[in-house]
Amino acid sequence: MDEVQNAVTVLSTSSDTLFILLGAIMVLAMHAGFAFLELGTVRGKNQVNALVKIITDFGVSTLAYFFFGYYLAYGETFMTGAHNLVTNHGFGLTKFFFLLTFAAAIPAIVSGGIAERARFYPMLICSFFIVGLVYPLFEGIAWNNHFGIQSWLQAEFGAAFHDFAGSVVVHAVGGWIGLVAVILLGTRRGRVRNGQTVGFAPSNIPMLALGAWILIVGWFGFNVMSAQKLSAISGLVAVNSLMAMVGGTLIALFLGRNDPGFIHNGPLAGLVAVCAGSDLMHPVGALVVGGVASAIFILVFTWLQRKPKIDDVLGVWPLHGLCGAWGGIAAGIFGSEALGGMGGVSFMSQLLGTLLGVTIAVVGSLIIYGIMRQVVGLRLSQEAEHEGADLAIHKISATAHEVQL
Repeated sequence: MDEVQNAVTVLSTSSDTLFILLGAIMVLAMHAGFAFLELGTVRGKNQVNALVKIITDFGVSTLAYFFFGYYLAYGETFMTGAHNLVTNHGFGLTKFFFLLTFAAAIPAIVSGGIAERARFYPMLICSFFIVGLVYPLFEGIAWNNHFGIQSWLQAEFGAAFHDFAGSVVVHAVGGWIGLVAVILLGTRRGRVRNGQTVGFAPSNIPMLALGAWILIVGWFGFNVMSAQKLSAISGLVAVNSLMAMVGGTLIALFLGRNDPGFIHNGPLAGLVAVCAGSDLMHPVGALVVGGVASAIFILVFTWLQRKPKIDDVLGVWPLHGLCGAWGGIAAGIFGSEALGGMGGVSFMSQLLGTLLGVTIAVVGSLIIYGIMRQVVGLRLSQEAEHEGADLAIHKISATAHEVQL
């Protein structure tokens, strides 16, 4: 009997390890989506820089999260013998890998907002501290009950703050950090001409679309595998993610007036918003949440085009910051039983938890980016920006015909 029980335990733990490892790989692949989405949006002279930023930010994020961030969020360290790390088939290691891919999404989100005029190494250093210190602070509060805040919300409003897959923890936090960086960097050269704000057209729509599709596919690992155990997997999460994506796409089709940039970002807005309540909502509720998120993105991004002081290249603040915040609050609305949801959520807890995440993101990033701007500066010189980040930083262009001899 004991042998059978042990065999069942081994099968269960090994299955969970494989499950979360596959989730980590799917979310890791999303970083290619971030890279190609940015590459297709920025001008040709900044495409190499877009690709290099995403992969190097991931490397820096891994070190920050391995040595500092994961410990701050969960109190676990890897500074022990390898024989201790392989307990339960190394489930703890694969969980770290999975959550690392979430943490590393923060600088990947920021990268799209600050494109075309940010210095390379200073922003890498900022990414290290953002992932190592700022992000884990709210992650620990939301997902590990640090400081007893979740217990207080439970006692006061009948439910803790609920963010199943990171609408607020990842996306809103990343989007609001991005807004701070965008404002501190200032506007790209040439965006304001004769007192009028001028838009720069995307350089490569097929690459933009490829990036969006990679993100969409990976998002089902991002959401569904946030269950972290095979026994907790839910088809509801998958279908709600699907419906939010579709809602975002169709609203973008109509509000975006057939614009391919909006049509490919619309589903991303829907997926950002549904993360928090994807395990609670009815699919019709998820459809509405995704559609509203898409409308938020399109309306705010269009408005930003007339605001020269907020030069958010990919619209990361409306897409992640605002749609993520909407998703956190929407979980408290559409997750309720009255609207067909599973229940067990509180609107006030969702509102306060979302506001806390935004506050930590803004204050933390103001400190880190503000110090870096004062010490070494964040922005490329006018000459380097005019030449383009590809040649100025990496000494190579995306295509041979752009090489300047």
